[in-house]
Amino acid sequence: MIRVALVDDQPLFRGGIAMILSSQPDIEVVAQESSAMGLAQMVRDAAPDLILMDVRMPGIDGITATGQLIAEFGDAAPKILVLTTFDVDEAAARAIEVGASGFVLKDAQPDFLLASVRAVADGSQVVAASATRQLFERHGARTSGPGPEYDTLTTREREIALRAAAGLSNSEIAEKEFLSEATVKTHISRILSKLDLRDRVQLVVYAYEHGLV
Repeated sequence: MIRVALVDDQPLFRGGIAMILSSQPDIEVVAQESSAMGLAQMVRDAAPDLILMDVRMPGIDGITATGQLIAEFGDAAPKILVLTTFDVDEAAARAIEVGASGFVLKDAQPDFLLASVRAVADGSQVVAASATRQLFERHGARTSGPGPEYDTLTTREREIALRAAAGLSNSEIAEKEFLSEATVKTHISRILSKLDLRDRVQLVVYAYEHGLV
């Protein structure tokens, strides 16, 4: 089961999303909040695997809340999928920079929302990879190149890292690299560990910021 918490200040929208998620046999809505106040305690009490978080809310916005949760819980923090109104949104880019795992439009089709929740929970693919790259082309800044951590990757790991950063799924990488999906997933885990990244969206950010893609 994927344990999901919803954080959005619009009751009708939040209730609709909860109905969509709860209709699935592999997803359980474990908490609903109308604001980002007290989210740390909610995480302790409800132990969600993933938080669907509105990027814009009164009081503490979704960006600030995301940064606070990552700072407090570190690697144990639930994954965060931010909800946004625009597909190219500086707020969504900032949320990803502070630790969100991706974003999805509020007017997305239910099937896409469900696929996004499953993808982020599993970590097997980047959510809206092309849109994420577009965000950082507009709002991110490149550095001169990757640091010494990149040198710790093997040649095969670099190949897989670049394919993942380009938005390819595990199955697509497996086909191109003539590997099993399980092997690709193992490589991705090692790459993220060596580069000290939380997930594949962070890998997209890393690759763009360091001029690798």
